[in-house]
Amino acid sequence: MAALQERFKKITTFIFDVDGVMTDGSVNALESGEQFRTFNVRDGYAIERAVHSGYRVAVLSAGNQLGVRKRLEFLKIKDIFMGGPTDQKLYAYLGYLNRDKINESEVLYMGDDIPDLPVLSRPNLLSTCPADAANEIQAVCDYISPVAGGRGAVRDVIEQVMKAQGKWLSWLPTSEPFKLDNER
Repeated sequence: MAALQERFKKITTFIFDVDGVMTDGSVNALESGEQFRTFNVRDGYAIERAVHSGYRVAVLSAGNQLGVRKRLEFLKIKDIFMGGPTDQKLYAYLGYLNRDKINESEVLYMGDDIPDLPVLSRPNLLSTCPADAANEIQAVCDYISPVAGGRGAVRDVIEQVMKAQGKWLSWLPTSEPFKLDNER
């Protein structure tokens, strides 16, 4: 675990898949043809904290639903790569790293299924997955969250990294507790 903590300390960039990572993998299909997903609000809070703390946060997904994109934009994620073929994730990933000159050893990637395997198999990144990821994915990951996808796995890895770097609760005031006027 000490070696993993050292790797958490080096992370500057989080990259997440959507279905099965940021959501539980369920797709709700309406009669209108719209397909929607459910996101975990605690994952969203952790993403907002990471963005606010200066981490890069990116999403790499073959899906391309407008509602998902709007949720990601609401969370202030700027690097959203959606709609590519599932077998092309590695090229989108490498393109992002090259475009922004990101050192791969500073990247944490979380995926859950076979389309994520080419990225998660890269030796220099910190590969992670939710507890309910496919067996093949769990076999190659450096860290398996104890939490399922869409149920806080994203929060778990962000919190692990930010705690290792001393940033998780660093924004909270520490000097004097807040008091109401009638408590002084």
